Amino acid sequence: MSNVIGVPAVLALAFCGMLAAQQPAPEPQSPAAGATTDQSVAAKTSSETVPEVKPAAPAAPVDPKAYIIGAEDVISIRVWREPENSGTFVVRPDGKVSVPLVGEIQAAGLTPERLSESIAESLQKVMVHPEVTVGVEKVMSKKYYIQGEVNRPGSYPLVIDTTVLEALVNAGGFREFANTRKIVILRGSERLKFNYKEVTKGKKMDQNILVKSGDQIIVP
Repeated sequence: MSNVIGVPAVLALAFCGMLAAQQPAPEPQSPAAGATTDQSVAAKTSSETVPEVKPAAPAAPVDPKAYIIGAEDVISIRVWREPENSGTFVVRPDGKVSVPLVGEIQAAGLTPERLSESIAESLQKVMVHPEVTVGVEKVMSKKYYIQGEVNRPGSYPLVIDTTVLEALVNAGGFREFANTRKIVILRGSERLKFNYKEVTKGKKMDQNILVKSGDQIIVP
């Protein structure tokens, strides 16, 4: 009798085991995948909220003790620990700039170093030992011009001492049919000759003069 009763019980247990085996097991979520998703969301949020910072343009390479500021030059005035009184200014055609707490002040005709001193002297009326730094951000008052058979004709800022030969290099060299033996520099009422062939061979080097503001270099 015990054998008859035991067989159905065993069959029932086997049937339950088969049903349990057929049920698919839940797939565990990978912690690494979740972390990656969280990091992606964080990175996206960060990129959307943090603006891209672009590097500032370098200032013009001028000597603050020698360069003479002129009209249309772009200058920076920095007052130490006074950002609200600092900024970038364009020298007006009358040669002046308007500086906070100072007002109108002459800039053209002064070196950056001398203008720093002049602004500091004026600020002493409202500040204790003001420290001022003036820089030239962009030279616009001094230019020379190259026209004719060169690759890049146009105007060029005269930032540092530049010879005629260097100026021609800045213009990208000559076009195919340029007459490099008969280059002319117009300087006011003067007409100066420049023979590129001679200068590059080390002959008559006195032709290779320094360019002055307003010079017109013509390559026929």
